[in-house]
Amino acid sequence: MTAVPLDIRQSFGPDLAEPGFGIYVHWPFCAAKCPYCDFNSHVRHQPVDQPRFVQAFLTEMATMRRLTGSRTVTSIFMGGGTPSLMAPETVDAILNGIARHWHVPDGIEITMEANPSSVEAERFRGYRAAGVNRVSLGVQALNDRDLKFLGRLHDVADALKAIRLARDIFPRMSFDLIYARPNQTVEEWDRELKEAVSYAVDHLSLYQLTIEEGTPFYGLHKAGKLIVPDGEQSAVLYEATQEITEREGMPAYEVSNHARPGSESRHNLTYWRYGDYVGIGPGAHGRLTTGGSKIATATERKPESWLSLVEAGGHGMVDQELLEREAQSDELLLMGLRLKEGVDLARWQSLSGRDLDPDREQFLIEHGFIERLGNSRLRCTPAGMLILDAVVADLAC
Repeated sequence: MTAVPLDIRQSFGPDLAEPGFGIYVHWPFCAAKCPYCDFNSHVRHQPVDQPRFVQAFLTEMATMRRLTGSRTVTSIFMGGGTPSLMAPETVDAILNGIARHWHVPDGIEITMEANPSSVEAERFRGYRAAGVNRVSLGVQALNDRDLKFLGRLHDVADALKAIRLARDIFPRMSFDLIYARPNQTVEEWDRELKEAVSYAVDHLSLYQLTIEEGTPFYGLHKAGKLIVPDGEQSAVLYEATQEITEREGMPAYEVSNHARPGSESRHNLTYWRYGDYVGIGPGAHGRLTTGGSKIATATERKPESWLSLVEAGGHGMVDQELLEREAQSDELLLMGLRLKEGVDLARWQSLSGRDLDPDREQFLIEHGFIERLGNSRLRCTPAGMLILDAVVADLAC
């Protein structure tokens, strides 16, 4: 069995053993629904009653605090939807509420998603004053043709303005790009990625375009009116993405996420390291350890229905599932193998109550899909990342 000698702490940071405790807040509203998006986002043509939603967020926080007990927060993430449609006063009230319910040390990562079309300098400065210190911009493409195809409300000029503002106002910045777009070549993607890195971001999230059921793109694809790269071409683009970002000093630390060393998303690492996180707001999910057990929580997706549930009963949760240890071990494997740092085998064995099947492990090692990091960790190779779901299914059996 091949083991890769590695100083884990040197390679992946000193907090590798600590998954963390995150707070996720979901703002479900968007100015428009993108044709590829299957997230819990909703368009409302009348102004949203933000004070009423703030009060509901605070009420649900109080319920979640009773479930978690006293905890120290390691990261906060405001996602959506489009959180940058919130007034700065709304963000301030939410962050103050989190600080009242849990211990929030100075300087922890506080991220907010923003769309370039909803960016204003005054609002950005208001978010910064409220405590946001990291912004994640939904740029998605760096040419106007593809932005229009993706249904985005901004153009490249808007994107560059938002990037400049974010660089000036926030200590840290990331932005998203979607690739494997129709007719996209490796050469075009190479140029676009180089341009993205040149804007001095410290983090990039690079997602392949996927056709999700229930979206407008799904109907077009099914009717043969939208052709996306096939599996082989998508694999070529994925491999090119890894090579380009590595060369540009922003290697992958997760399947779709790239960062300069030390600038990895602390909040997303909590998910992938299978830590605890509270999910607040319509359609938010959570994983909480309470009373020695781990529960999965999910809230009502429709904003107005969630609001009614919270106002009537103190929370919008519609599902609380007690996770058996085997289910936890499967989730740990599924999440952890997405990471370059891999999975802590001792933790997986403690949850699953067994060792990995040696024959299955050896088969995957011999075929170049997984590798050992010393004696304590297991990770996917670049080839394994291309068939990640199959690798996880094989190891979990």
